[in-house]
Amino acid sequence: MKAVPTIIPDVLLVKSEVFGDERGFFMETWRRGALAGHGVDADFVQDNFSHSVTGTLRGLHYQLRKPQGKLVRVTRGEIFDVAVDLRRSSQNFGQWVGQRLSADENMALWIPPGFCHGFYVTSGPADVHYKCTESYAPEDDRCILWNDGALAIDWPLSGTPLLSEKDRQGTPFADAEYFA
Repeated sequence: MKAVPTIIPDVLLVKSEVFGDERGFFMETWRRGALAGHGVDADFVQDNFSHSVTGTLRGLHYQLRKPQGKLVRVTRGEIFDVAVDLRRSSQNFGQWVGQRLSADENMALWIPPGFCHGFYVTSGPADVHYKCTESYAPEDDRCILWNDGALAIDWPLSGTPLLSEKDRQGTPFADAEYFA
């Protein structure tokens, strides 16, 4: 595995080495210690899988008291994946990074605790698998409004996105709860 820092250095683009032949391919998607040189020694406790149709936008989600680090990978289709730094002590507070992830590229995005996360499906159906460092805690769940002007996320929208009621009712960034 190789990791490349994004414009927010704590968010990493992770590339897996692929070994292919006429039968198909094999790749290692996670190994503890593989990203230690980048300060990542995650203990994943929950895996999530999401299937979404074209034009679906999910996010921006986070947990305040039980923050989750996430390793996000697309296993079918393509998404535009977004992480927003919610750590007040960070020089990148309030900034976002967006990265296209597709099943064809065999890359993942490491989003450390202290960020909110969302994605937009840019292809036909997309399957997204993500490993989490903390279990889901519904009472701790928070959502920031996906299209808040203060964040000015440049979503590559094709029409009006499909949203859940929770995502339509997200909290404006200025009113959100942040990390220390």
